[in-house]
Amino acid sequence: MSDGQSSAQAPAGTRTPVGRPLLSLTLASMMDEVHAHSGAVYLLSPEQPVLEMAVMAGLPRAFAAPWERVGLSAPIPVSDAVRERRLVWVGDQEAMARHYPRIAVVLPYPFSLAALPVATESKAYGAIFVTWPGSHPPELSEWERDHLTAACDRLALRLERAAEQSVPVLPEPDLLAAPLVGGVAGTLGSVEAARMVARLPYGLCSLDLHGRVGFANAAASELLDVPITRLIGAHLWASVPWLNDPVYEDRYRAALFSQHVTSFVALRPPGEWLSFRLYPSTNGLSVRISRARGVAEMNRAAPPPGEAAPKRLVSITQVLSLAGALTEAVGVQDVVQLVADEIAPAVGSQGLVVLGSRAGRMRVLGHRGYRDTRVVDWHDGMPLSEPTPGSQALRSGVPVFFESRDELERLYPALTVQPSEFSAFAYLPLIASGRPVGTCVLSYATPHHFATEERAVLTSLASLIAQALERALLYDAKHRLAHGLQEALLPHSLPSLDGIEAAARYLPATQGMEIGGDFYDLVPTQGMAAAVIGDVQGHNVTAAGLMGQVRTAVRAYTAVGQSPAEVMRSTNRLLLDLGSDLFASCLYLRLDPARGRAVMSRAGHPPPLLRKPDGRARVLDLAGGPLLGIDGSATYPTTEVVLAPGSLLVLYTDGLVESPGTDFEDALTDLRHRLTDLGDRPLDDLADALVQHAADAEGRLDDIALLLLRALPDD
Repeated sequence: MSDGQSSAQAPAGTRTPVGRPLLSLTLASMMDEVHAHSGAVYLLSPEQPVLEMAVMAGLPRAFAAPWERVGLSAPIPVSDAVRERRLVWVGDQEAMARHYPRIAVVLPYPFSLAALPVATESKAYGAIFVTWPGSHPPELSEWERDHLTAACDRLALRLERAAEQSVPVLPEPDLLAAPLVGGVAGTLGSVEAARMVARLPYGLCSLDLHGRVGFANAAASELLDVPITRLIGAHLWASVPWLNDPVYEDRYRAALFSQHVTSFVALRPPGEWLSFRLYPSTNGLSVRISRARGVAEMNRAAPPPGEAAPKRLVSITQVLSLAGALTEAVGVQDVVQLVADEIAPAVGSQGLVVLGSRAGRMRVLGHRGYRDTRVVDWHDGMPLSEPTPGSQALRSGVPVFFESRDELERLYPALTVQPSEFSAFAYLPLIASGRPVGTCVLSYATPHHFATEERAVLTSLASLIAQALERALLYDAKHRLAHGLQEALLPHSLPSLDGIEAAARYLPATQGMEIGGDFYDLVPTQGMAAAVIGDVQGHNVTAAGLMGQVRTAVRAYTAVGQSPAEVMRSTNRLLLDLGSDLFASCLYLRLDPARGRAVMSRAGHPPPLLRKPDGRARVLDLAGGPLLGIDGSATYPTTEVVLAPGSLLVLYTDGLVESPGTDFEDALTDLRHRLTDLGDRPLDDLADALVQHAADAEGRLDDIALLLLRALPDD
């Protein structure tokens, strides 16, 4: 909720004054032209890639508190607009949840938003966003688009001229509604109108955009059990203790954002339910209060007398936004980057170090903002027993704040020999699941006073960072385990074979542990070679372990001289004997470069492709049997294929050609066309090109194995 200030302050940093309030006038004119009901102007900080809110209009700045200072890389509309130099349109609540889920969590209301860069061809100066009520059409009209773009272009040119003339842009006040109507307690600007409202049997009061009461009739005073003199000029939830609940404040925000009538019921102690109906406009709200009828039971109870008031809405929205961002972090470096991009700018910090511990020593997990990295490296490997603020915060779990460099060196004299470009520090212990997982060090370029409220907010944010870091440390450990296991089970390199050139690629799925059952191998034999590619069902350690057994078995059966059909039958029986519930597809072939032949056997595996020396490519129609591990009596017929010098065989697993919403035959045809066009490339370049499309896909559900075999011409 708003704290009642009109936000006349401007963000830190030198701005440039022109003779008139340039930003305010531009924003007001833009909103008026397109009939928007709120908006804001951001300016790009000259010192760092951060957008700072300079002016807001139509709503209290507290509503946008989580985004007053945002990193240029943050996934929010104004940042996207500046980075990509384009208009960003979010047409409705569903689109907001889909593209900007963090904003949707904090502002779950129906409204439309457009964000545009304020930039010339050579330089970006900032961004503007404007919003409309939920009744706006889902698409932005060309007329609106043209007006918004033209206004931003004009502002960019004026800022460019101001910069060229060294004319500073002065801080400007936010644009809110007019002062309270009337200004005298209990009046509505007209004596007769006030008398009329006073005779109504239900309560009426008006709120400005900050939620302050501008008028209340006698019935409202009676229903709320608060004198009118205490209501006028105060926030409704501040003067009525049992309304001091973020749930009710949220209804107020919902009405202002959506410009739709909203309502709620609240329990007035000891046991009477009241109904509140909010009628919004662009300059405030009218509230109708009456006794709720037919409310027999409610899930919410009134706060007990004397209970502390909930946190201000600003703190709640900041925590919600950052919590939503941290849930998206996967690895440790993701957490470090997110804290640097969003949390550090939000709290005004210019430097960041994230410390962890291993084997009784401190480890630097990541850092940002330090020009001299020796200051950071000094912590790495230091015993936790050393008397440093970082180790003390990690051991004790108690945050430590130093408002100046002198204060830090007075308490820790050993640090006097360690130079630093920063002057104030917050050492925040990261406690998750009851144990310390690290320390977050926020550094400030100038001496900084940490007020009690700020210390509480930083400590709360540290708890969120700790949970994300704990998950990230576990993920990274699993990732290292999975990566090591996968590397151990696949060939480290392919053998050199007479008459055959080979190349292979393996890509794990982008979801899960990045480990799976796809495998390939190339085995030299007397005068010939054997190649195999397969896919064990699943993407976990069990599938990987079974894959290793299958690959070893194929090698063993090849070494004893079994034919391709016998190798498949033996491997099938092995899977059944192991008693696994998993199945496997497999393609096995025996290569005879001297005769220019290849004998193949297939078990439920996608068919290989053959590119002939003349450049034509086709899918080989091979006879085959069922998946391995299903039927002990299954047979696997063989097919002989001509492999002339210059021919190219492409063996692959289904992850290369299968994806949600894509037809298998279409994908196979596309692969054949790419092989026809690219097949003359060097084999390693061709392998990279064939997997590139799949490698770029987000959310890939399956692993990819690829094995290329090219018959070389005789010397």
